[in-house]
Amino acid sequence: MEGVGGDAASAVAPIAKWRNDFTRAFQYYLDRSTPHMVERWLGTLAVAVIYMLRVYFVQGFYIVSYGLGIYILNLLIGFLSPKVDPELEVLDGASLPTRGSDEFKPFVRRLPEFKFWYSITKAFCVAFLMTFFSVFDVPVFWPILLCYWVVLFVLTMKRQIMHMIKYRYVPFSIGKQRYGKNSASSGGRIVD
Repeated sequence: MEGVGGDAASAVAPIAKWRNDFTRAFQYYLDRSTPHMVERWLGTLAVAVIYMLRVYFVQGFYIVSYGLGIYILNLLIGFLSPKVDPELEVLDGASLPTRGSDEFKPFVRRLPEFKFWYSITKAFCVAFLMTFFSVFDVPVFWPILLCYWVVLFVLTMKRQIMHMIKYRYVPFSIGKQRYGKNSASSGGRIVD
C-alpha cells in the first residue's frame, strides 16, 4: 500500500516543480516590465485590438464585451479614487489640504497604475479566451447594451468628477513642478 501513495506523490512532484518554475519566470518578467509603462500600455492596446477584431469578425460575444466594459469601468474608478476617502476623513477630523499653508498630502491611488494595467490586460486575455467557447455567446441586441454602458459610464464619471471637485484632488500629475529661483518673490508659483 505504501508504494501506491509514493507513486502518486512522485507523479505530482514534476507538475508542482513545473508550475513553480513557470510562476517564478512569469513574475521575473512581470517585475522587469514595471518601469516600462509606455511599452506595457502599448502591449495592452495590442491585446485590446486583437480582442475587438475577434469580436467583430465572429459577430458575437457582446455580453462578454459588456461584462469586460463594466469590469474596466470598475477598475477605472479605483484608479481615479484616493486610497483614503476624503468623505470619511472629514468625519475623523483629518482632511485634504485646502489652503497653501496646509500640510501637503500626495495623492495615493486606491488602485496603483501597475495593478490597473495588469488587471486590464488579464481581463482582455480572459475575455479573448471566452470567445472560443460558444456557451458565452448569448444572443443579445448589442446596441441596447452599448447605450446602457455609455449611460453608466457618463453617470459614473460625472459622480467621480464631482467628488474630485468637492474634495479638490487631481489624480494626475504630469512631470515635476518647477519653482522659480526666488520662491519668495514669485509667491511659490510654478514657473514654466
